[in-house]
Amino acid sequence: MTTSTEHRPLPSLLSVCRTRAGVELKEFFRQRESVVFTLFFPVILLLALGAILDYDLGSGVDFPQYFMAGIIAVGIFGASLQNMAIHIAGERSDGTLKSLSGTPMPKSAYFIGKVVQVLAVAVATIVILLLIGVFVYGIELPTGRDWLTFAWVAALGAAACTLLGITVSTLARNSRSASATVTPIALVLEFISGVFLPFDQVPTWLQTIASLFPLKWMAQGLRSVFLPDELALREPAGSFELGRVALVLGLWCVVGLVLCVRTFRWQERGDT
Repeated sequence: MTTSTEHRPLPSLLSVCRTRAGVELKEFFRQRESVVFTLFFPVILLLALGAILDYDLGSGVDFPQYFMAGIIAVGIFGASLQNMAIHIAGERSDGTLKSLSGTPMPKSAYFIGKVVQVLAVAVATIVILLLIGVFVYGIELPTGRDWLTFAWVAALGAAACTLLGITVSTLARNSRSASATVTPIALVLEFISGVFLPFDQVPTWLQTIASLFPLKWMAQGLRSVFLPDELALREPAGSFELGRVALVLGLWCVVGLVLCVRTFRWQERGDT
């Protein structure tokens, strides 16, 4: 008597990606430190600084209204660049990446899972910040086409910062070294990018440095949807320069993708 062995068909790429995205989200929300730092740190900053700082911005705009754009940019920055750099470095150092690379799972599913995690955390952060802004500080939300601007600035900024975070993860030996490297740099960029104070109050030479990185442009693009047109005159170019915002963030996406392809490693240097 002969027996035949039935082989189950391999799951589709979509199914694998969906499963991997679920794993990424579960792992993120099970790590209290990650949730507190990534999701609630911007919330704490909004509640604390929004109540303490009081700049005279003119045009009837108070500091929380101005701060909303910057703190949302910080939330996206933390969910993408900082989150990716720290977590991928940790997965490389503990052997998780090496194990995954030896499975039948398409490598693209790993990155798609990470992107889904970034988007989910970023959206959750934005929603929480907007709710606090409206109900605690009475900020005015964008209207009409401003929501479209909000969406593409946030999406381009998240994409650029995610790719840079993946690249930075390759430079770090583990999650601790990644955190020690990225966090101080992130705080400096936040201060010089017009997040915690009006950008025109930042020294010109620091404005120039900030302009080299995506956070400044993401914050500037988001300011265009939360602030009246009169305050565009306080920007360095006298306008919100949305065309240049799109160009710079798009270029950072291209640069980040090239760096990811050229530098990403599935295991530590020297491992076989």
